[in-house]
Amino acid sequence: MSRLVSLMLGAVLLCGQGAFCRRVVSGQKVCFADLKHPCYKMAYFHELPSRVSFQEARLACESEGGALLSLENEAEQKLIEILLQNLTKPGTGISDGDFWIGLWRNGDGQTSGACPELYQWSDKSHSEYRNWYTDEPSCGSEKCVVMYHQPTANPGLGGPYLYQWNDDRCNMKHNYICKYEPEINPTTPVEKPYFTNQPGDTHQNVVVTETGIIPNLIYVVIPTIPLLLLILVAFGTCCFQMLHKSKGRTKTSPNQSTLWISKSTRKESSMEV
Repeated sequence: MSRLVSLMLGAVLLCGQGAFCRRVVSGQKVCFADLKHPCYKMAYFHELPSRVSFQEARLACESEGGALLSLENEAEQKLIEILLQNLTKPGTGISDGDFWIGLWRNGDGQTSGACPELYQWSDKSHSEYRNWYTDEPSCGSEKCVVMYHQPTANPGLGGPYLYQWNDDRCNMKHNYICKYEPEINPTTPVEKPYFTNQPGDTHQNVVVTETGIIPNLIYVVIPTIPLLLLILVAFGTCCFQMLHKSKGRTKTSPNQSTLWISKSTRKESSMEV
């Protein structure tokens, strides 16, 4: 029960009313900072040939120490929906494209009513939570499960093709969502209930990370490089001009020039006498 409440709170705080949300970036890991909740990664491929089969997605997640997404309850489902909405908000260029999750069926092409009971999670989760689209699963040769993400498609009998689940052939090419154990050393928590950008206050619940603090620093440092270079050039030019003027004054010192002229004048006077 406490886990469900915590995930619901995370979903609300991630993009709360009036909040400013940092955009979730494809391939970027999103974590809670309390070390009790899993991390997630949305892998979206704009080019269709770059998308992967169920097995390829599963191996990709496992190679990074994670697994294809398993969903424990409706609260976790809602949290993933919010992350996907943040990933695909207008202006990002990200649109239609379903996401593999870790639910699959090992049997042959069953079409009986027992088919839905044969699905299992690839990470060995025992969760019985399901969010099938109307008339799904259709079974047959479709053994692997995607989360619908087709915002531009016309709604079907079950409504928009968004976030509900559909069984598909395992060799079809889709995006995917990974799930990881909590980060041991997460990056700086985000500010307030907005959950995504600066260090802050008492609601330090979520962090956004790729491989640690360095990638986040890069987002800050790179845009400032031109300004830093301009300041460096201006400072160098100023120092050079000051040094040049200082050398010029040294060469034309009054003591040196007066002494030299004085000697010459005295010598000429003695010759005339």
